[in-house]
Amino acid sequence: MEASMTKRAAIKRQTRETSREHGVLDSRQFMEDSKVRRLPTHAGWSPYPSNDDRDQAYLKTLKPKSDGQAELMTAIDHHNLVLALGPAGTGKTYLAVAKAVEALEAGKIGRIVLSRPAVEAGESIGFLPGDMEDKLAPYLRPLYDALSDRLSMKRVKALMAEGLIEIAPIGYMRGRTLNNAFIVVDEAQNCTYVQLKMLLTRLGWHSTMVVTGDPQQSDLLPGISGLMDVAQRLEPVPDIAVVRLAEQDIVRHPLVASMIGVL
Repeated sequence: MEASMTKRAAIKRQTRETSREHGVLDSRQFMEDSKVRRLPTHAGWSPYPSNDDRDQAYLKTLKPKSDGQAELMTAIDHHNLVLALGPAGTGKTYLAVAKAVEALEAGKIGRIVLSRPAVEAGESIGFLPGDMEDKLAPYLRPLYDALSDRLSMKRVKALMAEGLIEIAPIGYMRGRTLNNAFIVVDEAQNCTYVQLKMLLTRLGWHSTMVVTGDPQQSDLLPGISGLMDVAQRLEPVPDIAVVRLAEQDIVRHPLVASMIGVL
């Protein structure tokens, strides 16, 4: 047995010498290196953002990236009703949802209500497979994306289960009064004048409503969208802010601003 142990020790010593000679990592040296960050090994961990069970939240400090974004954030802080108009990529929806999450986490409001019309690129949900929830899911997905960038999906699901976050199409808003809430209406350029009037009059006590949209990207027939008309009528009203973002406020890839300028 002593000879066997001596042989094993000799093999280990030879392996270490070979590793040093050929530049192969010594596992003990690797494990003892205090500067090495080791990956989590507990069950359920995944490096992919699709892991909906993660507990980590992403409440980053919210900072404007343009003068227009700074104006929008200030308007949301000081007005109960804000209309944010501008081209794609200016952060209208993201900032509105981020402000809503900020208000909920600070206890300033009791719930978040996110809504957008189920109309996009001329498609009809009647031709999509599945029940109503399945049909609406693709249209509401951008709102989930904005939420998950500020909170973990696990927390989003928990807040939705508690009724503290609600995501619904425009048609479900009729007849409601939204008190103590932060309401975000996205893609409002796809709403008619009547729909927007109905939505705006849902605003209740201790609530904030932010309506976002790009009047140049309506999927409705010409003359049907009511966003520009509503914005022009409400702009002179005290305590209502209409913020107009422009191409210089686009924070996506620079090509987005270039394309919007020519398309």
